[in-house]
Amino acid sequence: MGVFVSRPQGHGQFGRFFPPSAEWLSKQPVEAALEPDLPIVDTHHHVWDAPNNRYLIDDFVADLSGGHNIVATVFNECLAMYRATGPIEMRPVGETEFVNGIAAMSASGMYGPTRIAAGIVGFVDLTLGTRAEPVLEAHVAAGGGRFRGVRYATGWDADPVIGNSHTNPSPGMLGDPIFRAGISCLQALGLSFDALAYHSQLAEVADLAHSFPDLGIALVHAGMPLGYGRYTGRRDEVFSTWRASMTQVAANPNVSVKIGGLVLRLAAYDYLALEAPPDSLTLATYWRPYVETCIELFGAERCMFESNFPVEKLGTGYTTLWNTFKRITAGASASEKTALYNGTAQRVYRLGLD
Repeated sequence: MGVFVSRPQGHGQFGRFFPPSAEWLSKQPVEAALEPDLPIVDTHHHVWDAPNNRYLIDDFVADLSGGHNIVATVFNECLAMYRATGPIEMRPVGETEFVNGIAAMSASGMYGPTRIAAGIVGFVDLTLGTRAEPVLEAHVAAGGGRFRGVRYATGWDADPVIGNSHTNPSPGMLGDPIFRAGISCLQALGLSFDALAYHSQLAEVADLAHSFPDLGIALVHAGMPLGYGRYTGRRDEVFSTWRASMTQVAANPNVSVKIGGLVLRLAAYDYLALEAPPDSLTLATYWRPYVETCIELFGAERCMFESNFPVEKLGTGYTTLWNTFKRITAGASASEKTALYNGTAQRVYRLGLD
């Protein structure tokens, strides 16, 4: 997720999130879903009701209706519906309460066959250290058996154009002893950690994983290679640095990687400058090196795909997005596709789907 801003004019403000343009998205070539029977767990999406930017269950269901077999989804924290009162550290529990309600609505079957928010990844201020434990327990209680872990976005870069994570992180936070005391609480409760860090910070993720070998870590957005700000025009250099750092991360068997989230930060194309969104063949050419590298380094059994909707909706529609991934993995074996599209997700997020 990026910083919320009003919709800009002209060229894209990468790293900032604003309402997608329905008119522009309507110009994307209509595609039938490829491999429509392949079961998919969408491992990363949001729902929210921000001012002039609503994305709730009806909106998500509309995006799900393009023909892909989305059997379940995992919600990821996005500052939605925090409690208005009470201790500050407990206010994010409101998000878990809100999303668990959406999951219950979905489980009724009235919104289609997809089990929306079968897993919930919330937010806890891990800089509380050991004081994070009762907050984690409150999330577990509020989650109705669906709460799976915490994301603490630690994306930080010295270039102000990049736009740091919404948590206002400090550099080196993943190595901070108090933060790690919070991580220890997470691990003790059998919960997982969704790690969000820019490609320049991946050595910190590798060190965290090495220090907590029993902690399940999901690295989001393919390790977030950056392509704008001070990284503009340095694509090959960034790719080389990113690949070397991802190799370090992949050496830790407790880390899996979520593949997606490449629209907002990679900046492979300017979604405000184009007359129409690219089709899945074009997107596949942009993203193939990153997707294939993740699968090569981690193996299919530690890779899973994510939509990152509605953030990715700045640059593409939902059906086209999944077609892009399927084009890139067209040569994978049946067992590899099972792992990539649902098996890894079920294991990492302990979904227990029927």
